[in-house]
Amino acid sequence: MNKILTCILVESKKFFTSKIPLMSILVLTLVPLTGGFFIFVLKDPIFAENLGIISTKAQIVGTADWPSYLSLLAQAMSIGGLIVFGFNASWIFGREYSDRTIRDLLALPISRNIIVFSKFIIAFLWGLVLSIYVLVLGLLLGLLIDIPGWSFDVIRQGTLVYIACSLLSLILSTPAAFFASFGRGYLSPFGFILVIVILAQVVAVAGYGEYFPWAVPALISGLAGGDNAMVEAFSIIIVILTSMIGLVATMLWWRYADQN
Repeated sequence: MNKILTCILVESKKFFTSKIPLMSILVLTLVPLTGGFFIFVLKDPIFAENLGIISTKAQIVGTADWPSYLSLLAQAMSIGGLIVFGFNASWIFGREYSDRTIRDLLALPISRNIIVFSKFIIAFLWGLVLSIYVLVLGLLLGLLIDIPGWSFDVIRQGTLVYIACSLLSLILSTPAAFFASFGRGYLSPFGFILVIVILAQVVAVAGYGEYFPWAVPALISGLAGGDNAMVEAFSIIIVILTSMIGLVATMLWWRYADQN
């Protein structure tokens, strides 16, 4: 127990002394800001046009209410979360190879599984903090803009969908950690994340998103259209299994790869 706490403290120090936390906060801050901007324009397009915020030729479709706003937040996290959470995991694991500290790290008298598990804990906890930050900031901006349609049931339902999208996007970052380890750096996981995000949109549009784990958060958010409550349980199981495969594969790689 002492060893894993020590590893978590060391990994957190390495992570939070870097610029990655600040970068991830800045990137995800765009989610509520962008959503709030669209709702503001939809709420009073004539006022926005008079302020010069939008052009007379601009066409924005949607409704200015809390369900639409919370849906925008969930949809943005279903895509932006995949990118940012995957980027964080890629850095946490890939930096050891890029900074050439991997040999020193593996030479420590600590189980490699503990090291890997500690890294995943930091990535998961920071992902939770980012998700909460975006939700709280989004709610505050919504109150500031005075979006109509507020009710406890609407906020509860929208928050539950947002939490589901954020958590699923977060646990789907484990394969990125494996590719960072397998590729011994940042390039492989970045390419993996880019391809996965593109494929998720294509597969969802093709109608097979429920079978593709990285498309499931978008389906739940309603980004691909349809009722987000109609996602089957097996889709969630596929996401969990994919996350577990990424976790186990990363642990096995760190344990055996350098012995061949």
